[in-house]
Amino acid sequence: MARRSNYDKFPSIRVPVGPESVWQGWREIVARIAGEVARGARQISVEIYPGVFEEEVLRAFVEMLHPAHTFWTSDCWKTPAETDAMVRSDLTDDPVFGRISRLTIEDFADPQRTAQLQEACRAAEGVTLIFGTGTALVLPEPDVVILADLARWEIQRRQRANQIGSFPAGDKYESAAAKYKRAFFVDWRVADRIKQGFLDRIDFLLDSNDPATPKMTTGEAFRAGLRCALNRPFRVVPFFDPGPWGGQWMREVCDLPDGPPNYAWCFDCVPEENSLLLSMAGVNIEIPAMDLVLHHPRELLGDAVYARFGAEFPIRFDFLDTMRGGNLSLQVHPLHQYIIDNFGMAYTQDESYYVLDAAQDACVYLGLKTGADRKAMISDLHAAQDGGAPFEDSLYVNRWPAHKHDHFLIPAGTIHCSGANTMVLEISATPYIFTFKLWDWGRPGLDGRPRPIHLEHGAANIQWDRDTEWVRKNLLDRTEKIGEGRGWIEERTGLHELEFIETRRHWFSSLVEHDASDGVNVLNLVKGEEAIVESPSAAFEPFHVHYAETFIVPAKTGRYRIRPADGVQQCATIRASVRIEA
Repeated sequence: MARRSNYDKFPSIRVPVGPESVWQGWREIVARIAGEVARGARQISVEIYPGVFEEEVLRAFVEMLHPAHTFWTSDCWKTPAETDAMVRSDLTDDPVFGRISRLTIEDFADPQRTAQLQEACRAAEGVTLIFGTGTALVLPEPDVVILADLARWEIQRRQRANQIGSFPAGDKYESAAAKYKRAFFVDWRVADRIKQGFLDRIDFLLDSNDPATPKMTTGEAFRAGLRCALNRPFRVVPFFDPGPWGGQWMREVCDLPDGPPNYAWCFDCVPEENSLLLSMAGVNIEIPAMDLVLHHPRELLGDAVYARFGAEFPIRFDFLDTMRGGNLSLQVHPLHQYIIDNFGMAYTQDESYYVLDAAQDACVYLGLKTGADRKAMISDLHAAQDGGAPFEDSLYVNRWPAHKHDHFLIPAGTIHCSGANTMVLEISATPYIFTFKLWDWGRPGLDGRPRPIHLEHGAANIQWDRDTEWVRKNLLDRTEKIGEGRGWIEERTGLHELEFIETRRHWFSSLVEHDASDGVNVLNLVKGEEAIVESPSAAFEPFHVHYAETFIVPAKTGRYRIRPADGVQQCATIRASVRIEA
């Protein structure tokens, strides 16, 4: 398994702007805003994305800018009791699952308090600072608009460290799981709806991911960075996390630190959670990748994909590492109608396991054994969860040997999990939080507590006719050669007809042509140390991708081609796209 690592953990997109467009540290940042004041600006709006350290940002502006008046959007919110009642139906009583909220920032505002704050802003003389989430409610047309933004993964770090609570005034000592649930179903939905009508208006983007070294760029440079991403292949910034079943493959192949006991999973391409690094005059500005999805969905996704999914990125690539680890939880994902009816999602998590690497005893659990007794299986799962005998998976669930480059297809409703000693590239639709765990092998989470099990949801979604023969025919070894040329072979590897994602694998020792014009492409280099992605019209600079790296090719990029880097004999990519109906 050991190999030389060239995996890039901090990929960036070069944006051709000068040093006059970027500032680092509070002194430089506030001095730049003070320059706007010197040129006549009187109303300064600082829009805060939930999770930003508000007090630190506010302190810097107040102490260095010395505004005559400072107003907080928090002064116009409804009471905590009113807010809790408003979001209760979205959060539900389930410890993990809720419903995607349709609330907007206006729903959180008390009309009378908002009117009073608006009047106070209008009457204020001198330099006025309006600060918080939802500033446009109070001051629709300020002289200067600043967006303080940060990556979703950094938000989760702060939640785990009890540094932040939920929006608008949650308890920062509430459990990290509860805060993440609230953010996923409510806070991020509300804040992203603000962004959709806001990113074109901002004058400055404040990168608040590193409290010790805040960074700022102009709104023009920020938007130029988004446009740069649309015209070339790019990677999001991956993040890695340990887990109760985690392994050691990513630590070695991706050159990760020794601190955690394992690395269980990696989001290598989940724009809703990953970030983008925009390299501006030698400074990396980190922004949520969702900013690109929200601001340029049609150019990124393509017309047909955008028409189907809107401003959502529907394809997810992530890693599941069980090498020298344990089994994943035995699980099932909700059927399409079930996720609509129960959770307000527009589509469900169909997925697949592409095996990047496997030990001799590697396996994947997939589908039910022919003749499995439904009532007995559910009874045994309940008994195991209640502290009885461990669940006898061998009585009910198929266990298939797994080999490097196998591709297991897992349409929603199919019971499944990856076994130990398997390195999986998971290719799936994006609603990743909706996993119904059925059995977790009797182990606790990393916090020592039992992990939530969802037998009621799971039992309602298991497709009991997906037995041994059905799985063998429909979900295993679906590879089909569909094209061949000089130095390349193209294969269809899935996914199943029930799933909307199409995957193609290319083996190549020379140049191979691709086209993203019909819809965004997501690829991973599954074989070969390095490959080079090029534009046939030189529309973008050659893009270098290394083993196991995932990259996105926007629809706007159109035609592109990939070849092995110099000295590399053979490469292979797995490419995912949304099936376009004829």
